[in-house]
This record gives sequence, C-alpha cells and structure tokens, in this order.
Amino acid sequence: MTEQTTEATAGQSAKDTLPEPPTAPPPPATDPAPALTAPAPPARRDRPRLRALLRWTAAVVVFAVAGAGTAYGITRADRTDLPGLATASDGRWDYPPIVRPPLPSGSLGRDDSNNTAGAHYADLRALVLPAPHGAREDTALRGTGGWLATKDFLAAYARPQDREEFGQQLTDHGLRHAAARGWTTADGTRTRIYLLQFDTAAVVQHLYDTGLSQSGGPGYELAGVERSVFDNGFPTASRVDGVDRVAYVEAEPYGAEQVRQAYLRAGDVLALVVQSRKGSAAAVPFQQTVTLQSELLG
Repeated sequence: MTEQTTEATAGQSAKDTLPEPPTAPPPPATDPAPALTAPAPPARRDRPRLRALLRWTAAVVVFAVAGAGTAYGITRADRTDLPGLATASDGRWDYPPIVRPPLPSGSLGRDDSNNTAGAHYADLRALVLPAPHGAREDTALRGTGGWLATKDFLAAYARPQDREEFGQQLTDHGLRHAAARGWTTADGTRTRIYLLQFDTAAVVQHLYDTGLSQSGGPGYELAGVERSVFDNGFPTASRVDGVDRVAYVEAEPYGAEQVRQAYLRAGDVLALVVQSRKGSAAAVPFQQTVTLQSELLG
C-alpha cells in the first residue's frame, strides 16, 4: 500500500516538474491576396432628379435677379416707355434732344460768378429752341444768315405807336441783334420765338421790369390780340433757375384764334414766345415750349 502511494506521489511530482511542450510558432506572415476591385455601383436613379433640381434652382436665381432688375426699371421708366402701360398723350410735343451749344474757348458760362454782365457767349442763333418733330418751319423768321431785322420783330405788335415806342426803347437799350424761329404743327398751332441780345443783364432787367412784365397785361399788345391777361394756370414748379418769366393768355371773348405769350429774362437776353391757334391755343404745348426755351437760356 505504502509503495503504491509512494509511486503515485512520485509520478505526480514528475508531471509537475516536466516542462510544457513548446508552443508551435505561428505560421509565417504571407502577403494578403490582392483585393479585388469591386465593380462600380450602378448609377443612382436620383441623379437626374438632382440635376433637374439644380437647373431649376439656377433658373429661379436668374429670374429673381432679372425680376428685381425689371422691377427697378419699371419704377424708373416713364409709363409711355413700357409696352402695355402707355398712357394717352397729354398734349406735349415731340421735341428733339435739347442740347446747349458749346461755348467759345475760354468763355464764361452765363451763370458764372465772374460773368458780371450775365452774357451769353454762345451763338445766339443756336440758343433758339428747335422745332418739334413733324412741324413745318417758318423760314421767313430765320432772317438773313439767321439774324432777324428789328423791323421784322416789331411787326409782331399791333399798334403803330407801340411799334415805334418799343423800337425806340430797343435802340436806347442797345439791342445788338435778334434771332428767331417759327413753325406750325399738324393741329394748326403756330409758334414764334424771338431772342433779343443786349450788352448787359442790367439793361434787360430794366426793359423787362418797366415795359413788359406788368400784372395787368403786357406793355405792348401783339397783333391779332384783343386783350391779354396774366396766365394764372402756368405752373410755378416749371420755373428755371436764373430765368424770370411772365406769361399771358388772351382773355375771352377772342376772335378767330387765341394767342398765348411769355416774356423771359435770362442775363443779357430777352425772349418772347408766342403761340396761337384757331379756336383756342392749348396750354400744355405752350408751357412745354416756354420751359424748354428757358432751360436753353438758363
């Protein structure tokens, strides 16, 4: 019994002291097999939708910008410039672009502070308002070489004594020369514009204040006019800086035609604008003509 126990014990001890069998080393590393290139996935069906969405987005942006520009343009343009938004004519005439003539080299402008005489150095003939489109020009008013004789200007007045008295004043105030233009429009309105140039603005102011700009009517009545009265309907907002204006209209009852007239004082130039028409002379083209002539002289 004892021997068996001893043998068992010895056998167990031998097991405990024997070394563990070595662990097999891991197999040597080998290069992984080359990866197979995966086939490209089929095109997604939502890409056409994406492209369409991008196109619509771009279109919306373009239309938004264009719409903003159009809205700005509409706010800036005249209604008559927009198809479908044209308004009925208010009676204004179609004048060509109004451009002031160039000054001779080294000359001062009429409103220059150093131009104490208020002189217009531009050619007076170029300061007369051009005729509107479609009008028939009165070539007789162009005079000789564009200069109108004083007697032809005075012929616009009715009474011989007025022509004589006013003619003497023109001489006494040193009238240098006169330029004029006239035309007749399709509706029968006849327009005449006279520009008279003197040496200084002071001379014109005296002539204007003492003989022409009277509140009860002009100092000298035009031919064919029974009685002129101050034109209260002429808008004051149309005044041009540096130009004085007094306008008259023939009072009822008048004869076969009605006459409107206005005197302008601008520096060394005195202007007379006359419009007449069978039946009655419209206010709008008269006001337009007077205002444009004022801008040329201002």
